[in-house]
Amino acid sequence: MPSAPRNTSPAAPGFWRSPLRGPWLTSVLGVVLLAGLTLLFVTGLLSYAAYNPNLSPVNDKTPDKGLLGFYLFDWPTDPHWLYRLNQGLHVTVGITLIPVLLAKLWSVIPKLFALPPARSVGHALERLSLLLLVGGALFEFVTGVLNVQLEYLFPGSFYPLHFYGAWVFFGALVAHVVLRLPTAVRVLREQGFRARLRDPAPERDEEGGLVSPRPAEPTVSRRGALGMVGAGSALLFVTTAGQSFDGPLRRTALFAPHGGADPGSGPNGFQINKTAAKVGVGPVDMGKAWRLVVEGPGGSVRLSRDDLMRLPSHSAALPIACVEGWSTSDQWWRGVRLRDLAAMVGYDEDTAPGVFVESLQRRGAFRKAALRDNQVRDPRSLLALQVNGEELSPDHGYPARIIVPAAPGVLNTKWVSLLTFGGLR
Repeated sequence: MPSAPRNTSPAAPGFWRSPLRGPWLTSVLGVVLLAGLTLLFVTGLLSYAAYNPNLSPVNDKTPDKGLLGFYLFDWPTDPHWLYRLNQGLHVTVGITLIPVLLAKLWSVIPKLFALPPARSVGHALERLSLLLLVGGALFEFVTGVLNVQLEYLFPGSFYPLHFYGAWVFFGALVAHVVLRLPTAVRVLREQGFRARLRDPAPERDEEGGLVSPRPAEPTVSRRGALGMVGAGSALLFVTTAGQSFDGPLRRTALFAPHGGADPGSGPNGFQINKTAAKVGVGPVDMGKAWRLVVEGPGGSVRLSRDDLMRLPSHSAALPIACVEGWSTSDQWWRGVRLRDLAAMVGYDEDTAPGVFVESLQRRGAFRKAALRDNQVRDPRSLLALQVNGEELSPDHGYPARIIVPAAPGVLNTKWVSLLTFGGLR
């Protein structure tokens, strides 16, 4: 007897034959993703707030944000580890969710090819939300991973691309949750977790389009499939999470270029993002001719490094935390308080305003940055000259750098040349 013809079109009902696909598996993966993606969106919004987007166009260069760029709140300086925790969660959870996302896409792939494209208005909305959700998720995860790896293969700047992509993705996620969450909850309640996990039989075709009409023989159980997804997530977690810790754990951060890299030893032996050579700052720029210019309504002051060293100095134990997710433990910084520098040009510590900061660096983003008044007035906010009892190394910002509690690393400007207090609109 001749064998039945093979279904060669992805739109054919019998093309996708895995016996694991069905509403239950899709629902389990969907619930995990819903919790994880919500956390990612919230921490992403908080990271956006930490850049002080209202200080545009200095810190936030995203064009034409409109209503999407609403101002959240003045980013606080307490607790001083706030950005370290937020961005560590954002990046580590995002990378850990990659196997779950891929498994979820695999579980619903028959619906992406189903014909006709729309059977009703509701079905059309579901298909549209699914396409935007899949496209948005892939875009956000791919650009995020590339940013962590410092591989900017995409056109344009990561910051605005990730920003707009996040809103498209989150809008599609909300629509998809409204349309599908009631069904997922019902499926999980009716079928249970342990019972379906142990049942080798294919699911019933309650939803249509997920369960194959001619399922193949199983090659892995549901328990095994979820175990592989969990193992993949666990592997990515242990090779990423260490970038937020010091000691032996940092060496496990194989997936993070800065996290597991050896920064050397000594007082300056902790992680950096950009070296002086990479941004075009050379020995001449950092030599004896260097002067810090401080400007304000009371005039302009030019200070050599020796002048700064003679001013009253203060210490603060603060970490460096970067948008890529890596961070250091608290380092002991010593230098001149920003609010004391503001006092030199016409302010006192209670009226010190925000400050515009300019760096010597010639290449790369954030050659200029801005800090808010609450950041300037915090007594731990310093123009740092030393770290851990030693002069700053060139790669850590010699001759002077900004260090502010709870601020993203890029706002802790290195190789500072100009401070303009009250120079923000």
